[in-house]
Amino acid sequence: MSKRYRKMAKKANGKIREIKEGQVILELPLPVADVLAGIPDAVEGLSQEVGLMLIGAVIESECEKIAGRKDAKNPLRTANWWGSQLSPGYYAKQKVLIDRPRLRGKDNKEIQLSTYKAFQNPMKMKQSVMKQMVLGISSRNYEEAIDSFVSGYGIKKSSISRHFVKATAEQMREFMERELSGLELCAIFIDGIEFKKQMLVVALGLDKKGKKHILGLWQGATENSTVCTNLLDDIERRGLDMGKDYLFVLDGSKALRSSVARKFGSEVLVQRCQQHKRRNVRDHLPPEHQEAIDARIRTAYNMTDYDKAKKSLDLTVRYLERLNPSAAASLKEGLEETLTVHKLGVSGLLRKTLSTTNPIESCFSVTRTITGRVKRWSGGDMVQRWAVAALLRAERKFKRVKGYREIPKLTAALQQKSIDRKEVAA
Repeated sequence: MSKRYRKMAKKANGKIREIKEGQVILELPLPVADVLAGIPDAVEGLSQEVGLMLIGAVIESECEKIAGRKDAKNPLRTANWWGSQLSPGYYAKQKVLIDRPRLRGKDNKEIQLSTYKAFQNPMKMKQSVMKQMVLGISSRNYEEAIDSFVSGYGIKKSSISRHFVKATAEQMREFMERELSGLELCAIFIDGIEFKKQMLVVALGLDKKGKKHILGLWQGATENSTVCTNLLDDIERRGLDMGKDYLFVLDGSKALRSSVARKFGSEVLVQRCQQHKRRNVRDHLPPEHQEAIDARIRTAYNMTDYDKAKKSLDLTVRYLERLNPSAAASLKEGLEETLTVHKLGVSGLLRKTLSTTNPIESCFSVTRTITGRVKRWSGGDMVQRWAVAALLRAERKFKRVKGYREIPKLTAALQQKSIDRKEVAA
């Protein structure tokens, strides 16, 4: 099998050529100043092979500015060409070998090239590694997942892991100190996710424009009151206005409910997740009754009028007391708070959005998918780092919630509740 040899020639008119078997097969303009100004961003926008050609040409252009052309005689030159050396650099998600020219000054010391130094910056490599691993490419398969390079060589698993640990640790520190004072929220969802015997309680805020924001998370063994309180304290420390009225959407956890009440007062507005309520009732029933009872509860929750919905649910409670007292008790417990959005007059798609913890459950779905690939957990720090990386990736894909145009009605209802409470206190 014959080998293919390539060589690159640089013309005086500022273009580079790729020559194969004596024929010019590629000619590109080389705006050296523009490339130098944008290294490595300008280079990374080109294809891989052409990008590697440009790397070599850009470095050589700097050398010519310092020492002149190799074949030109200039007694006034201040530096001399001193061969070349294969040296590592970073380009397009991978570490590559660059055939780096070397220069020596009149003092016989090697001259450092600013262009080559730019390609030694691993920051973009680190960001790329983190993105690829979060997307689901494990460190052991990373070499197979990325494109191969003409002059490149792969990064081993241990190096990829070090990049990822460092990147996620920095990301977690930034996330845990993220300022919240500028957010104008109307609702806060709080729920917990458990994996590998670790519980993470996560808070998600909904602003007045319908956008969702990950507010924070706190780690513990269980979804207990202390963990929930610490989460709320941390959110307060980072600037969330605790004096405003928010609608809290919770999964039904007593620990969450008591922590929110202690922080925001006993009159805080809480919407219990209707999905959790329906699921809990189903779990108390034998299979032959589950569908029929769930249909009755679902129909009641779909009613627009609070009084009608409450009446329908009360009838279902009385029916269940004869059929299955445990299921009746499960439905009756916290029933009023499953209808908070009805009492506030929230309607349409926004009511559907606020009646469950589904907005935060979608974040957990991404987290479970990503963290489910990990075979060995080295401790709580690793759990938290991966969770933050997954949650922030989910946050970048957030869209405005369904029914966001109805949010002004919700904020008006919250303000009226606040006015009524102050009048009663006066």
